[in-house]
Amino acid sequence: MGKINKEDILELLKEYDKENITIATLGSHTSLHILNGAKEEGFRTAIVCEKGREIPYQRFDVADEYIMVDKFSDIVNDDVQEKLRSMNVIVIPHGSFVAYAGLDRIEDDFLVPMFGNRDILRWEAERDLERKLLTEGNVRIPYKYSDPSEIDRAVMVKFPGARGGRGYFVASSTEEFNQKIEAMKERGWLEDKDVANAHIEEYVAGCNYCIHYFYSALNDEVEVLGMDTRYESSIDGFVRMPAKDQLDVSLSPSYVVTGNHPAVIRESLLTQVFDIGDKLVESAKELVKPGLNGPFCMQTLVNDDLEVICFEISARSDGGTNTFMGGSPYSYLKYGEGMSMGRRVAREIKTAIKDDKLEIILT
Repeated sequence: MGKINKEDILELLKEYDKENITIATLGSHTSLHILNGAKEEGFRTAIVCEKGREIPYQRFDVADEYIMVDKFSDIVNDDVQEKLRSMNVIVIPHGSFVAYAGLDRIEDDFLVPMFGNRDILRWEAERDLERKLLTEGNVRIPYKYSDPSEIDRAVMVKFPGARGGRGYFVASSTEEFNQKIEAMKERGWLEDKDVANAHIEEYVAGCNYCIHYFYSALNDEVEVLGMDTRYESSIDGFVRMPAKDQLDVSLSPSYVVTGNHPAVIRESLLTQVFDIGDKLVESAKELVKPGLNGPFCMQTLVNDDLEVICFEISARSDGGTNTFMGGSPYSYLKYGEGMSMGRRVAREIKTAIKDDKLEIILT
């Protein structure tokens, strides 16, 4: 049907019963706190769930309605969309929604109102676009290599899309790059077509802070709601071995994210934290209107010069928001109550309904 634009969504909203909005998402990633937060703010909730994966949502009782599908990608099927629209649904996107529904289908076929900016999801998935958002905002980022033959120091190699670190690796030479690519292909983690899209950047030695922001388009304010660091397999298991054993075993460590734990950053670094968040929001407003509306994450490393260096962004609710379902130290400072990212999203929707400003926060 061609690219869905904001006018299509605003037309659809005219038929919605604004007093009976349902908040929905795909049953994966960050859906527990998205739906729980919506309930805390008084909304009905719905979950699109793959058969066999409904147990956590039933046990935690976060959904009023279950739309069961054979596979996650069915969320963009016409019958599922019709059901969502009939419930006056606003969909909250997250990493699994983007990965399973697919960017093309979200942009061209998914005629359901979405919180935030559906156009910016492609900018986080395509490394060159992601980099442009950061460089145009003058945010400090790692040096990028355009070809494996240029590798002259430790580099981090990544691949496009929301793949949770799968296939990422560190290399220090062109030869090591080629060897690890072959090892990843043997494991079935990479295909030949992925190799051409390898993103090679300077390996920054530092501590990892994934910073979770919320940009309120209603208030024109960037909020810091929480921070986390990641548990990554198999690198975390690998570095627990004694050094001599690390040298002897033939393991090629990977960076697959298996969990998250909450973190707080040194207070004196919060000035930089707010600064890079503000800069990214401003560049997004210019490059991909209406910008970073709602949750976003800047994945950073802090080096021993105390520079906060951003190496990746998420332009929607990031997996690390699961670490503050009951609130974080930062959301407590801001709100004085248990404010998850899901609840913050729901509160923005609630305020927009009350003030008749839904068109500002939906696409």
